[in-house]
This record gives sequence, C-alpha cells and structure tokens, in this order.
Amino acid sequence: MHTKNGNKRVNLVSLGCSKNLVDSEVLLRQFQANGLEIIDNSRKADYIIINTCGFINDAKDESIRAILEAIDLKKSGKVKKVLVMGCLSERYKTELAEEIPEVDAYFGVTDYKGVLKELGFDLKKELLGERLLTTPKHFAYLKISEGCDNPCSFCAIPLIRGKHQSKPVEQIINEAKYLAARGTKELILIAQDSTYYGLDIYGKRELPKLLKELAKIDGIEWIRLLYAFPAKFPMDVLDVIAEEEKICKYIDIPFQHISDKILKSMQRGISKRRTYELIDIIRKKIPDVAIRTTLIVGYPGETELEFHELETFVKDIEFDRLGVFTYSQEENTSAFDLGDPVPQKEKENRKNHILSIQQEISSRKNQEKIGKRLKVLIDEQIEKNTYLGRTQWDAPEVDNSVIVNSQKFIEPGEFCEVEIDDALEFDLAGYTI
Repeated sequence: MHTKNGNKRVNLVSLGCSKNLVDSEVLLRQFQANGLEIIDNSRKADYIIINTCGFINDAKDESIRAILEAIDLKKSGKVKKVLVMGCLSERYKTELAEEIPEVDAYFGVTDYKGVLKELGFDLKKELLGERLLTTPKHFAYLKISEGCDNPCSFCAIPLIRGKHQSKPVEQIINEAKYLAARGTKELILIAQDSTYYGLDIYGKRELPKLLKELAKIDGIEWIRLLYAFPAKFPMDVLDVIAEEEKICKYIDIPFQHISDKILKSMQRGISKRRTYELIDIIRKKIPDVAIRTTLIVGYPGETELEFHELETFVKDIEFDRLGVFTYSQEENTSAFDLGDPVPQKEKENRKNHILSIQQEISSRKNQEKIGKRLKVLIDEQIEKNTYLGRTQWDAPEVDNSVIVNSQKFIEPGEFCEVEIDDALEFDLAGYTI
C-alpha cells in the first residue's frame, strides 16, 4: 500500500504517559524526515508501530490488546510489519517474543535507531531535538530527564527506564526554542522526578536555573511543572515559581499516601509530619498555587486505620486537583513479596470514596470562582460560539476545563479573559470579556 508519490504509510500507536508520548513524537519526526507518510488509520498502514506502556496491570492489558489488534491486521494482509517498542517491550521483550512471535521485532523504550533500521531507514541524529507534535501545537510536553533513582517499593520505572539521566540545560533550551518557533505557548515539564533535575550531571539540583532559562524564551507564555517528587524537595524552586510570571502557579507533586507505616513501606523518603510541613510551605510561598497530587489505595498493609488517615489527609489539605490509583502488584519491585492482600473490589471502593470527597472539595472551590475574571488558554472549539480552555491551574487531559462562550471566533492557542458565571464539580463556565 503506497501513496501516489510512492511513500509507504506508517501508523504509530502511543500508549501510556506523556513521557511515552514525547518518545513517540521524536520517532514520528524521524519517520517524516525519511519520507514515510504518517496516518491515523491502522487499517490503511503498511507499518504499525506500537509504543507500549508497562507501568501497571491495566496499562499492560491495553498494550497487549493493541498488539493483538495489529497482528490481526497483519494476518489479514493489510499490514506488512508490526513493531513493538516502549516500556512493556523493554521489560518483557523475551516473554513477548515467545508469546506473540507474529510481531516482526521488539525494541526498548527509546531505540529509535533499531525501529528505523527494521523499516529500512537511518536515524537522522541531527533531528533528535525535533519532534512532530501530536498535541495541539500551542502546548507541548518537554522531557527534562529520563529514568529515576528513587527506590519506591511499588514502582517498576527504574527497572524499565534505568537510573536518572538529566538532559543538559542547553539541549532542553534548544528543544524549547524549536517548539516555540512552531507555535508552542505552553511548556509542560515532565520527568520521572523533575526535582532531581541536574543532580547527576551538575552535582546539584538545577531545576530553578532551568525554569529561569526557559522563562526567557520568546513565545513561551506558560511553563508548567509536573512530577515533582516530595522527598528532598528543593525549596528554591518555590521562589522561582512565585517570582516568574510565565511559570504557572501549579505544582504536581505525587504524595501517594500519608500514613507513616505505608510511606515507610513504600520507601518514599518522607514522613507524615514532613508532608504536612511541605504543603504548608508551598502554600505560604505561593499563595495562589494549585497543588495536584496522586494517591495509591489498597497498598499491602493498608488497613481501615491507614485508609482513614488518608481520608483525613484529603479532607485536611483540600487539594486543588487529585487522582487516585488502585495498587498494582508489580514483579521484581521490592513490594512484590508483600503480596496483594486487599481485594480489588475493596480497592475500588476506597478509590471511589476518596474521589467523592475530592468531588465535594472541587465543587466548593469552583463555586468560589464565580464572578472572577480568569486568563484562559483556549484548547479547542466544541461548537459554534463555545470553546474549551484551561486556566494556569489546569494541566491538559488530567485537570479541569473552562467552558467558554464567545460571540467572536477564538483560534485554539489564544489566551482570553473570561468572566466565570457558573461552576460544575470539576469544570468552570464563563464568557469572554
């Protein structure tokens, strides 16, 4: 199957987190530079590449389903080659090759060279700082490091992606300038642990310096920080966030739990007392900050007592944004031998209970915004005169939206001032001024 100009068609399926998405975007740019036509329809592709996720059981299942669907297309003669890369392939390459031998080749998380060679192309090293965005062009994820040195008992990421490796500041700045030149207005900084940035190559945590350098780039209006590890949190980061106008007053900081017993078993390197102190410092230094966190329920040893501590924590802190995961037992992690004693149904009940508490908190906080004027970045038009946007306190895909009514057309990627006149549990509504 070829296009009119003879180019072969490739379909890349990217699963999992935003860090995986960045890897996919790097590979897409290589495909583009090698003359492949990139299409969304796998049924019309010559090649299907699946960038898998292997973080938790649900993600593994999704990746396996995607692989099997691609294999069915190959068996029907519609697809010439199916290649699998990413976290699941990195972690279970041997097992996958034995169980699904119909895949033409398996590759690790960032083996761009291997994928391209299998398709008959060469890696263009001079383009490695470039990406073909799959997000709307006005926002882009910017990966500042790879891997992780934290010993969290439940997490397989270090097994998959290795030790922490910071990108040099110059490399990150060049990539950010490349994105800005192509219309990106919001940079979303990602890593396995963004606060660790620089310690491995500069001998100290250099996230504050990096943020300041990024804020100097013309065209960039928002810089958002995700995946800030709570243990050994570098306090000077807070000063930069508070002072730099371009940096969103938003911190994603995954606490995972609050019980000292559970935190110790999770090997999180932080206590209950220190967690409360850290949140207090963040809110004092950045009064208008939105704190997002993620929690794990059903971890081995989480009895009703520890879960009640977690429930109280959520009520006490009143996080602005919150996500909840049920514990997934991962082989070769240090928590694996603890078993998985909490039944899945009980995990789901605990998850839903925490989310119901957060729903009430979010609803109340949103009600307080009625009558206020907020700066909103428009993401998309959903119908005539109606748009979806976000405030600086909302990351794309995981946080709240603002439903914006406007009599004038707004181009996605534009900022506008919106007066809030209604509030839902997780979203706001308003009209342009």
